[in-house]
Amino acid sequence: MLFAWWHTLKNYLVIYWLFAKNCFMAQMEYRFNFYLGIGVEIAYLIAKLLYVVVVYKTDLHIGSITPDGILLFVGTFTLMTGIYSGLFFYNSLKISEYVREGTLDLLLVKPISLQFLVTLRYIHFGTPIPNVIAGGVMIVIGWNALEIHVTFFHLVAYGLFLVVATILTYCLMFFPALLSFWFVNTGGLAMIFYSIWDANNMPMAIYSKWARRIGIYVLPFMVITNFGPLWIMQELRIDQLIWGLCVPIIMLVGFRLLWKKAISNYSSASG
Repeated sequence: MLFAWWHTLKNYLVIYWLFAKNCFMAQMEYRFNFYLGIGVEIAYLIAKLLYVVVVYKTDLHIGSITPDGILLFVGTFTLMTGIYSGLFFYNSLKISEYVREGTLDLLLVKPISLQFLVTLRYIHFGTPIPNVIAGGVMIVIGWNALEIHVTFFHLVAYGLFLVVATILTYCLMFFPALLSFWFVNTGGLAMIFYSIWDANNMPMAIYSKWARRIGIYVLPFMVITNFGPLWIMQELRIDQLIWGLCVPIIMLVGFRLLWKKAISNYSSASG
C-alpha cells in the first residue's frame, strides 16, 4: 500500500512539473507581458516597503518586537504573497469561470483528481519573483540583525512553518472560489479575504485579543505570517505551537469535505 501511495505521489509530481513547464513556455511567448508583470509587482512592492521605512524611522516597537523583528514578519508576509500569487491566485479566479461557462464538464472526465487539476493547473512565474526575492532578503536581514544564531533546527522549524503557511493559504484563499458552486459570483467575499490577507503584513500583536483569537483559531490567517517569526524569536507559546502543527491538517480535511460538497452541488452546462 505504501508503494502504491508513493507511485501515485510520484505521478502527480511529474504532472505538476509538466504544468509548470507548459505554463512557463506559454508565458515566455509573450515576454513583454512577463517583464511588465514583474515591473508592476516591483512598483507594488516598493509601496509596501514604505511600511518598513516608517517602522525604522519612528523606531516602532510592537510589544517586545523591535523594528528588526517587525522586518522578519514583513519579510515572511512578502514571501508568502509571492507563493500565493504564483501558485494559487490565478487558479482561484478560474474556478468561478469553470462553473459559469460549463468548462468544468470537460475537466470532470479527465483521469486525474479534479481538485488537483482545478486548484493547481496554472502557475505564474513573473509576479512572484520580486516578492520571493525581497521577502527572502528581509528575512535574512531581520534574522541577522536580531543576532539569533542560525541553526539547522531553526531552519527546519521555520521551513516547516512555511509549509504550514502554504497549506493554510491554499485552503483559505480558495474558500470564496468554492462558494461559486452555490452563488456563481463570489467576488465580494473574495475581496474581503484579500483585505484580510493584506492586513496580515504586521505582527498580530497590533490587534485586539479577540481579533487575534479569530485570526488564529477561526480564520487562521495570522498563523500564516506570525508563527514562523515568533518561533525564531522564541516567543511562540507551546499551545500555539501545537495548534500551528494541527491546524493545516484540520483545514485540509475541512477543505476536502467542502470540495466534495461543492462538486455534488454542481449542475453541468448540459443539465
